[in-house]
Amino acid sequence: MTVTYSSKVANATFFGFHRLLLKWKGSIYKLLYREFIVFATLYTAISVLYRYTLSNSSSQKRFFEKLSIYCDKYAEQIPVTFVLGFYVTLVVNRWWNQFVNLPWPDRLMFLISSCVQGRDEYGRLLRRTLMRYVNLTSLLIFRSVSTAVYKRFPTMDHVVG
Repeated sequence: MTVTYSSKVANATFFGFHRLLLKWKGSIYKLLYREFIVFATLYTAISVLYRYTLSNSSSQKRFFEKLSIYCDKYAEQIPVTFVLGFYVTLVVNRWWNQFVNLPWPDRLMFLISSCVQGRDEYGRLLRRTLMRYVNLTSLLIFRSVSTAVYKRFPTMDHVVG
């Protein structure tokens, strides 16, 4: 089941929006805060090292600057746009494959309705029974894969009900 925040967003003030971001379970901030803290700590340590520790001798500062220029030239050899494009393509392809591989009962319903002939009561009941079996198999598959569906149907009695 999807968590909705629409009522909280509608009532959020300008400064209260930050609290809403902290409540958000799928927040990018909650995903990347550890890496940001490590980056900020290392950046601060290198900045303090360069500004205060290496300020005594200019040769050490020049060596540090040459090292920084060398690292910058080395970083330019790997095109970030290419790597980012490859990553986005990979993520979108995985998502699309998952979407395509979902069992959609519509196609099977069209096939059953075209193959099972009869306008009488027997044909109608046969088509309905086959579609109920298709829905049951979809439910059992989704129940084994999705936790939200498993919470909705935890036991076979819930499925029968």
